[in-house]
Formats: sequence, C-alpha cells, structure tokens
Amino acid sequence: MSSDKKRNLQQELGGEIRALRTAVDSFDAAAAERLGINRTDLHCLDILIQRESAAPSELGAALGLTTGSVTALLDRLDRLGYVTRSSDPGDRRKSVVRPAPRAVRAVEEIFGPLTHDGFRHVARYTTEQLELLLDFMRSSRELQERHLDRIRS
Repeated sequence: MSSDKKRNLQQELGGEIRALRTAVDSFDAAAAERLGINRTDLHCLDILIQRESAAPSELGAALGLTTGSVTALLDRLDRLGYVTRSSDPGDRRKSVVRPAPRAVRAVEEIFGPLTHDGFRHVARYTTEQLELLLDFMRSSRELQERHLDRIRS
C-alpha cells in the first residue's frame, strides 16, 4: 500500500473515530435526559450496573469526584429510586451502593436495543477481524487512559 493511501486511510479513520465519539456522546446525553439525570449520574449508573455494587469511595475514584460530590450524586440517584445503599456486611462503617431494579430496567430499555443491534452488527466480522477490532479498541482505550492521567497530573 502506498504511503499516501495509508495516510489517507489513517486520516479517514481518525475522522470516523471523532464522529463515533460525537454520536456516542449525543446518545448518552439523550439517555441521561430521558432518565432525568445528568451525564455524571448516568456514568455512575453504568459503573454500578457493570460491577453490580460499589463502595462510594470506589465510585468517587472511578468518576474523579470528591467525597462530597459522590454523596450529592448518590442522594440524587436515591431520591429518583435508581440506587440502594446498605451497610457493608464486612464493615458496618462502610456502605455498599447497588443499582435499583428500576434503574436496571430503565437503562435496559434505552441501551438494550442498541446492544442487540450491536451484536448483530459485529456478527458480520470473522473471528480474525474481531480479534483485530478488539485489539484496536483495547489499545485505543489504553491510549486515552494514559493521556487522561497525563492531563490530570
């Protein structure tokens, strides 16, 4: 492949990545609005649904929030019936946050069809192509995380 063609493909890929990020960002904004929450609250729900539960300190670390901000966030989500809080069975001084069934249902209603279509979308790729895509996505996420650390420090 000529170096010009490769450079053009790299530029086109970069443009498509930016367009994808914009589409994902717009979808997330609409999802948060539909749920009556802000984007940080949506991110918190996503973390809780993925992990099934988390301590407030873990949420703070994952979201980059202070203790007070996490408390305010959890109070908002609790008032809406999106999370439950209980004492940690291993240490009664700590609490455990879980997504409430209402939140899981609401998130599934919004993101479920997208996930379903996503599975159908990737079914067209071979195993080798999926391995390549997975490698690209992993390395891209790691790149973003490295630069996030760079700008935060």
